[in-house]
Amino acid sequence: MVRIFYLLVLFVLSSLNLNAQSANELFEQGNSQYKDGKYTEAIASYEKILSLDNVSAELYFNLGNCYYKLNKVAPSIYNYEKALKLDPSNSDAQNNLIFAKRLTLDRIDSLPKSLLQRFNENYISQFSYNQWGFITVLFSFITAILFLLYYFYSGSNKKRLFFTTSIISLLLLITSLSISFNQYTKSKNTIEAIVFNPEVSVKNEPTKDADEAFILHEGTKVLVLDKVDDWSKIRLSDGKIGWLKIDNIKIF
Repeated sequence: MVRIFYLLVLFVLSSLNLNAQSANELFEQGNSQYKDGKYTEAIASYEKILSLDNVSAELYFNLGNCYYKLNKVAPSIYNYEKALKLDPSNSDAQNNLIFAKRLTLDRIDSLPKSLLQRFNENYISQFSYNQWGFITVLFSFITAILFLLYYFYSGSNKKRLFFTTSIISLLLLITSLSISFNQYTKSKNTIEAIVFNPEVSVKNEPTKDADEAFILHEGTKVLVLDKVDDWSKIRLSDGKIGWLKIDNIKIF
């Protein structure tokens, strides 16, 4: 029985290793094809990695670059957004997304943001909830070490220093934990999508015969609010709300 268990573990580990090796080889192959200007072939190589359930910000970033080179607006924006969802601090993806959005036909102004919203967007949201979780774990270790130093040191000056710094570290731990939880909740509850059809008629109601509210074009990002049958209720960054067919958008 132990032998069978050992063989099963060995088989699983070897399979994972082969998948990782295959993904790395495909990634290098895609990079080489991209350098040679073979963007369609590079996309095929990167897509094979996705089929192995190996995702990363770098992979989506490279896919975005390939589609951008082919002037495919919606797929390029979609993949840049996917890259930023995994790594919000990826400055290359942020910059390339700006260039890709310039290819879109829709010019939608965002609603004015409060000071707190701008602070959240410019600083807090630059890290994913996983990164904030790592920061939380780091502060927990620092807090524990500082408290132990405070507990074991006998000098009054050092005890005072370690106590003060441990309290500060604890406060930072609680803050980072709260931010991590909020970022996680926001990530799970916020559903965003990219319009993939060249032109989409957005309706006032989720019916084919409803009045047209406005028109959207490929590459526009929308916030998905609700779903009724094969219709999605969406909101734009300027506050406009309407309904469109689900197959017109792709959620990221």
